[in-house]
Amino acid sequence: MNDKMETTANQNEYDSVMRKYDRESNTRIWTGKPKIVITAILAFFSVFCIYVTLFATFLEEIRLTSFMALIILMGFLIYPRNKNELKENYIPISDVIFMILGTASFLYYTFQANTIINQGTRFEWYQIIIGIVGIAALIEVTRRCVGIPILIVAGVFIVYALVFGLTNPNFFGRVKYLVRNLFYTKEGILATPVNVCSKYIVVFIIFGAFLERTGISNFFIQLANSIAGRFAGGPAKVAVISSALCGMVSGSSVGNTVTTGSVTIPMMKKTGYKNEFAAAVEAASSTGGQIMPPIMGAAAFLMADFIGVPYSGIITKAILPAILYFFGIFICVHLEAKRLNLKGIAREELPKFGSLIKKIYLLIPLVFLIIWVSGNYMTMQRAASLAILLSIVVGFINREERLTFGKILDALQAGGRSAITVGAACGVAGIISGTITMTGLANELINAIVGVAGEKLIIALFLTMLCCIVLGMGVPTTANYCIMAATTAPILIRMGVPTIAAHFFVFYFGIVADITPPVALAAYAGSAIAKSNPMKTAFTASKLAIAAFIVPYMFCYSPQMLLIETTPLAVVQIAITAVIGIFGIASGLEGYCFAEMNPVIRIVIIAGGLLLIHTGMVTDLIGFAIVIGCLVFQYVLGKNAGKAAA
Repeated sequence: MNDKMETTANQNEYDSVMRKYDRESNTRIWTGKPKIVITAILAFFSVFCIYVTLFATFLEEIRLTSFMALIILMGFLIYPRNKNELKENYIPISDVIFMILGTASFLYYTFQANTIINQGTRFEWYQIIIGIVGIAALIEVTRRCVGIPILIVAGVFIVYALVFGLTNPNFFGRVKYLVRNLFYTKEGILATPVNVCSKYIVVFIIFGAFLERTGISNFFIQLANSIAGRFAGGPAKVAVISSALCGMVSGSSVGNTVTTGSVTIPMMKKTGYKNEFAAAVEAASSTGGQIMPPIMGAAAFLMADFIGVPYSGIITKAILPAILYFFGIFICVHLEAKRLNLKGIAREELPKFGSLIKKIYLLIPLVFLIIWVSGNYMTMQRAASLAILLSIVVGFINREERLTFGKILDALQAGGRSAITVGAACGVAGIISGTITMTGLANELINAIVGVAGEKLIIALFLTMLCCIVLGMGVPTTANYCIMAATTAPILIRMGVPTIAAHFFVFYFGIVADITPPVALAAYAGSAIAKSNPMKTAFTASKLAIAAFIVPYMFCYSPQMLLIETTPLAVVQIAITAVIGIFGIASGLEGYCFAEMNPVIRIVIIAGGLLLIHTGMVTDLIGFAIVIGCLVFQYVLGKNAGKAAA
């Protein structure tokens, strides 16, 4: 009875945190028969996406508009106007009207696609009104499930287009041109972000939902416990490993922080870590899951389509930066454990590795997905669809968490629900990139920033970083990346940065917005579970994730870090020096290694670490000498302190 009450209390706390920090969790409350209907609609959407992926041969415009129509329909059914609208089985009549009009606007395009395509630029005013209604419905759904920041950006660009950017002297002529381009062409809402979302991302979201129902998250946590739980500060190391593995599949920093954090944060606190540190470890690790190959929160597929590079090329180039990111967190966790003299989890409390090996079959869908996609045996979307079928088979094998029809239906509806936010955000990202393209603002922005930066790449990188972090605050990573890929990545490319390095740069800084103050949603979610100070947690998470703030600069200056135009020997050298460099930076920020560091040593070892991360023989030698010298000094200091204590 007590266990049941405790489970209910934990679930209520989980729901409360998600509602507060994850806008996607602020949903209408449906029960009884209405809930069955809503679940059926969400599940139908997932099945529809899989069917379209595998079998559909109709026009792309039909696929994209029907996809957006369903996003609008589900968006109004799931998300209320505000957080306080909590009445069961209730939807205001105004929402019903808006939902019907918005859905009908996109369906009009679906059923009239051939006519609309063939009519060229000759549009009637009723068609423009339909387009305005469709755009307005998309904006309202995005406000409800994503938030205001992305809409402010879109609004600024739309106003600029109508007031300054378009050349038609007649205002209504400008409105007509803008709506036609945004709604009826593939240069606006139906541009690359929505195209990739409907083809790849949604299917991978559904795949992730099925993986969770097979029990893979619990398997990852148990595996991490088995590997690292017994070492000093074991629970924190478990959090780093399990959150990296779970986060790469979930693609949500906040969601992963809450789900895995509900297990790992209490374990860390019990071991002896401070509340802020425990929450920060989970937030930084969960956020980093989105840069973790091979899935990278589904953004890897978007990047592959944007750049025109094979998926296998993206995940290969992402390996070293991801290793550096998590190595930095791991070192901070280890040094904090040593400073506080924390122990690991008792061996008898840890899961046996032998019993976990018997569950290795849970990884079969993930392994086959990687093989199919990396080996170019089939398209990414087909591989994901077949991986879903494999996960169902694997789910039936797992006796402890056997997949039932109810769980299959739950996975389908969860996939559909998660797709709403991404689909809506990608639609608005298309509006932003569309207005920039049609007004020629992209070139003006590029020329302006290049002019301000002059020959100084560091200035362009810094300004781009600020744009990514500000826009990324509360915006899904995929949408943030879409916007930055269209606006700021070309700036870096103009400055001479290789295309893939520029795209990785904006991708990284869009992600770290989730742990960067003042709007660090993942850190705040972790702090709610740990009962810690939110702002202190955010700053601690940023310190733990320091590699994410440094490495992007380094691979822009030294693309070899992304395995661009390099040799195997050079890669080994880069990996070794970068790891030592991150160790130096992490220990300097932590202020401890063998013994407490004085401020001078901290500054010196951080400087040495930065020199090691920057590729180059001279900087490597100098950095190596500095870091090793500081570590030897600290070792002697620690040994002498130990003798004095004895």
